[in-house]
Amino acid sequence: MGLGMGINLLLLLAMVATNILSLYHLSSSLQNNKPPPTSPPVPDHLLHQLNTIRATINHLTHLRSTSTATATATGTATATSKPSVPSDLLLYAHISPIASACHDHPELLHRFMNYTPFSLCPFDSHLSEALILRGCHPLPRRRCFSPTPPSKPSSSSLSSHDPFPSSLPDSTVSWSSYSSSSCKSFQCLLTKFDGFDMKIESTKFLNTKSELDLSIPQLLQIAKSSASVLRLALDVGAGTGTFAARMKLYNVTVLSTTMNLGAPYSEAIAVRGLVPLHFPLNQRFPIFDGVVDLVRCSHAVNRWIPTTSMEFLFYDVDRVLRGGGYLWLDHFFSKGLDLEKIYMPLIGKLGYKTVKWATGNKTDTSGLKNGEVYLTALLQKPLMK
Repeated sequence: MGLGMGINLLLLLAMVATNILSLYHLSSSLQNNKPPPTSPPVPDHLLHQLNTIRATINHLTHLRSTSTATATATGTATATSKPSVPSDLLLYAHISPIASACHDHPELLHRFMNYTPFSLCPFDSHLSEALILRGCHPLPRRRCFSPTPPSKPSSSSLSSHDPFPSSLPDSTVSWSSYSSSSCKSFQCLLTKFDGFDMKIESTKFLNTKSELDLSIPQLLQIAKSSASVLRLALDVGAGTGTFAARMKLYNVTVLSTTMNLGAPYSEAIAVRGLVPLHFPLNQRFPIFDGVVDLVRCSHAVNRWIPTTSMEFLFYDVDRVLRGGGYLWLDHFFSKGLDLEKIYMPLIGKLGYKTVKWATGNKTDTSGLKNGEVYLTALLQKPLMK
């Protein structure tokens, strides 16, 4: 604090000296009744003094900024100094979509913003998701109208309250938005993408085939035995929303996060009478603190997510979970060695009670090649930490 005041005093004295020299030079010129046709050159000694003072001011200004930054870093900054940005916030801004990364992708942003104002927005959902996944969200397109399907779905196709309809109506999707896909119907998607065959989806979460599975009846029984109530849940990486559809039959409201990535996952969730939340895994959940009874992380949450982003994800799960709420990691997969050295300590930082913990080998081609394992865990947040 003493150093800062001393520098400020020297700066003040240097400025006063500069002003006195300037006034002296001006007054000496005004004393002549007949000014010469051309201004006389400034004396060399005066120029030298002015340059010395100017260099001193620059040096003191540099010292002042250096001392302020040092004081801020060591926690001794004065009340008037500007605090530095927290490093955690800077790190989060680089990996999370809070619109801070839009300027990093000018080519994509220019293509996305190349539209005719006050008309229909282009059918280019692939561009919007490319920007979202790179941290440019919310999107800046504001002066065009969202396109809708050319025909209205029939009332009979939407009137059923069954979240497992025999088929999904094609008229609910603007298929032109999926130019990268050759499919223009839900029937076409059955053989190319998982989650669109309602016959298969209707059998999920009812029974268990191994220790890695957790059925919804088991989940409800666990909650009941601990005197917990499941009313509101969040499904992270929900696909077509089958978990939310099954829980709906038990009067549990589930919000489903999804990205379309070439197929109408969000539209399929909405057709089933459920709520799709369209944002990536590294975005802060648009949910208030401590109000959710259950958060399920599907197999979309796995080792492909950078470790720092996954840590932010887990802490945001903790933010929205109420005390006594559950975190369900459903078939999380990673390399076997990484599970022990990276992910178990990461999960352990939460300090949750372990209700279920089961591991098993991932036996598909990728799992065998990379030595991957599955983890299914049900963890309960303590009431007080």
